[in-house]
Amino acid sequence: MSALRTQLDALIEQTTLEVSDNQRDQLVGYVEMLNKWNKAYNLTSVRDPSDMLVKHILDSIVVSSHLQGQRFIDVGTGPGLPGIPLSIMNPDKEFYLLDSLGKRIRFIKQVLHELKIDNVTPIQSRVEEFQPQDKFDGVLSRAFASMVDMVEWCHHLPKAQTGCFMALKGQLPQDEIDQLPDWCSVTDIKALQVPELEGERHLVILSRKE
Repeated sequence: MSALRTQLDALIEQTTLEVSDNQRDQLVGYVEMLNKWNKAYNLTSVRDPSDMLVKHILDSIVVSSHLQGQRFIDVGTGPGLPGIPLSIMNPDKEFYLLDSLGKRIRFIKQVLHELKIDNVTPIQSRVEEFQPQDKFDGVLSRAFASMVDMVEWCHHLPKAQTGCFMALKGQLPQDEIDQLPDWCSVTDIKALQVPELEGERHLVILSRKE
């Protein structure tokens, strides 16, 4: 067993997450690919694969239990975060990973091919130009933009009555919450526990006011 797999197992033990053997292998495979491609394509500022496990993998998959619905879009996904780890954790849900940079989408396509992930659709587009026929249960963002910009740029993406925005944040950004437009409100805030990660993590769930 690789050192990364041993480390991932130890991290998962500190959570309540249920992760199969195959899912663990896919998560480690993703980190190995991210580390390899990062040297040439500069996909993430996190250079150490063991740091990636904490800062990218665990930080993404702790959101898994909060996903309500079937169709999700990860806007400004970068190298596939949180979309790839969440798609591995939720093979029964559909994920659309959107980014405007071709090198990131090329990397994601290679990940899907090598790790045999079949519930992800990569999209190279600016978020405001992407006009899907079917709307989404959840619009995810992590390190993408302020919540104000997120809801303005992505207002056309969630389902009308039931869809929501899900912003992964560090400390609770009260200033961003205070600046939200009138049509949008915070419906829930989840404090996330990420093993071995310094600092606070929050999931802020927002939706359109009735």
